[in-house]
Amino acid sequence: MSLFPGACWTRTLCDSHTFAVQLTMATLQNIGAEVRPHSPFTHQVNICTPQLTTQELARVHAIHAHNGCVPTPLIWMKLRKYLSLIPTSLTHPDTNARFEREIPSRAELQREMDELHEHLSGLGSPIVLCHNDLLVKNVIFNEDIDELKFIDYEYSGYNYQAYDIGNHFNEFAGVSDVDYSLYPSKEFQLGWLHTYLVAYHGFIGRTDGPPSARDVEKLYVQVSKFSLVSNFFWGLWALIQAKFSNIEFDFLGYAIIRLNQYRNTKAAYMALELPA
Repeated sequence: MSLFPGACWTRTLCDSHTFAVQLTMATLQNIGAEVRPHSPFTHQVNICTPQLTTQELARVHAIHAHNGCVPTPLIWMKLRKYLSLIPTSLTHPDTNARFEREIPSRAELQREMDELHEHLSGLGSPIVLCHNDLLVKNVIFNEDIDELKFIDYEYSGYNYQAYDIGNHFNEFAGVSDVDYSLYPSKEFQLGWLHTYLVAYHGFIGRTDGPPSARDVEKLYVQVSKFSLVSNFFWGLWALIQAKFSNIEFDFLGYAIIRLNQYRNTKAAYMALELPA
């Protein structure tokens, strides 16, 4: 969810073990988009052509570190940073009253974050190179050659595979007019995840046969649980924007929506169990 659309940038992404990946517009040539000719990637395209998204996401996820370091997931570091930056109040009296009424305290948010970390860090989701912000506006679709590419790697870095997918599924709901009825059904997700695993296994050279039903169900459970982290993360992000951003957007309302979706789905997703 870039605050600097169209910017030309070079970015270094580091985790707590100083593992770094230099992402530049030049080195992203094989990851990014041929942007002309192109069509906007719409929800309808997303539903009708999932094999395009799965293929490209699997390709990005299969990119390996080559300096011998073992990457660690950036999400927990980012969450700690964002939690430290969320405001305790907002300037406008009406907005502040809404903030105090709708947003949990910092202590409550800290407890939620700790619970997520304890529960999810042991799920065994692979740590891969992730886009981390795969909403439809960050996808370019070339309908002339039936090709899809991702753009805007501002938030990219090593993270849990299941987080990147769960975040993408959350983004089916949109941003300006969020509608969680568009969140994909389990049936759709299982088909999408099977197609993704076929592509991912091919890119990493796995040769022990096609993904099993257990493989797909395991990833479904992981993705469902990590979708909670996605909603929590963007909720905190939006609270910071509500305080500091000059962009004309209801960031507080967006934060409330994302945190409410986190609360509304938490019990069901936390109760899911990995297949035996």
